[in-house]
Amino acid sequence: MDQGNTAFLLIMAALVLLMTPGLAFFYGGLVKAKSVISMMMMSFGAIGLIGVLWVLYGYAIAFPGSEGLVAPWSIDWSAIGLTSLLEVPEDAAFPPLAFVAFQATFAIITVALISGAIADRAKFGAWMIFAAIWATVVYFPVASWVFNFGLADDGSFAYGGWTTYGMQEAFGVGVIDFAGGTAVHINAGAAALALALVLGKRVGFSKGAHVPHNPPFVLLGAGLLWFGWFGFNSGSELAADGTAALAWVNTLAAPAAALLAWLIVEKIRDGKPTSVGAASGAVAGLVAITPACASLTPGWAIVLGLIAGAVCALAIDLKFKFGFDDSLDVVGIHLVGGLIGTLYLGFFANNTGLIYSGDPTQLMVQAIAAFTVLIYSFVLAFAIGWVIQKTMGFRITNEDELAGVDTAVHGEDAYKLETV
Repeated sequence: MDQGNTAFLLIMAALVLLMTPGLAFFYGGLVKAKSVISMMMMSFGAIGLIGVLWVLYGYAIAFPGSEGLVAPWSIDWSAIGLTSLLEVPEDAAFPPLAFVAFQATFAIITVALISGAIADRAKFGAWMIFAAIWATVVYFPVASWVFNFGLADDGSFAYGGWTTYGMQEAFGVGVIDFAGGTAVHINAGAAALALALVLGKRVGFSKGAHVPHNPPFVLLGAGLLWFGWFGFNSGSELAADGTAALAWVNTLAAPAAALLAWLIVEKIRDGKPTSVGAASGAVAGLVAITPACASLTPGWAIVLGLIAGAVCALAIDLKFKFGFDDSLDVVGIHLVGGLIGTLYLGFFANNTGLIYSGDPTQLMVQAIAAFTVLIYSFVLAFAIGWVIQKTMGFRITNEDELAGVDTAVHGEDAYKLETV
């Protein structure tokens, strides 16, 4: 067993776990002062809930081994509760549980991302039920499609999900999604759009009506997300090597460029660059580079960041044009950014992209995977959310929304001003 790679993977897992509290600060700063506890609790609730479900059966669904292609819904029953993974094979590069831990943090952050679309108006209990069902029927299977693959000694696919092994068998190239452009960002963004439609608009929804209550929280959250994202992307190599180093550099370059592009768009459109725009631009770049971080030269990573920052800065206004209330721009940043990063590889991926090979096959398989995940997640998320809304109710009352979600749902206030 390679203790260096084991330590690397465990540290990367810890970095990715930190992303969810970082997301809590990022989202918490963007909402009203009387909704910040509710918003942050949805992220922390995801840590508790998905952490337990992952150990109980999530890993067994997401990583069923060679059965993943033939039966995507199959379960590795020996992995229920993870008891079969306690022993470390003599030839293993790292303990199986280290990989379990790393992938658990992906499941947690993916679920937490969705919550930003329903800020200021969702019941915590309903959110937890949705999160449990969605993770079980959407995230765990989609993770199997994308991340569940094994390699033979010669480096060829031995088995895997349909986006990797299946596409390779059918078209000669598999989908490139190094760290989760499809499984994480498109998946969460599509579900966020569905829930925004199910819950409807906030009271008084209009452009400029809801402003962030704490921009320093937003910047702190973005900083923690960026820090953790180095684990997200570099750690997906599962080894401390040159590919991990490339992923690290691209995880610096793309969001840095996206930050600048977002600020330029703000300056041209609104006359002033904002701190929230800087934070949002960085996150948009991080989203876009996630699937592509190991398959682009740093120069092309900068170009991707510039595109993602500019396009996502414009895309967040789509909710006003089309009339859906995506409270914290999960659709505009994660769905749009995830699509940009995933499709960009069809053109600029090293060796197989269109500009290198002259062959559009990579672009085709990228598009098939991206839009399949989008449709699958949207349809099931909408159905789950609709059933919850019609039974126990997903949205709080308008009266409670105006009074404050924190008090109505949690009986707490984020800020107490005491006079002496």
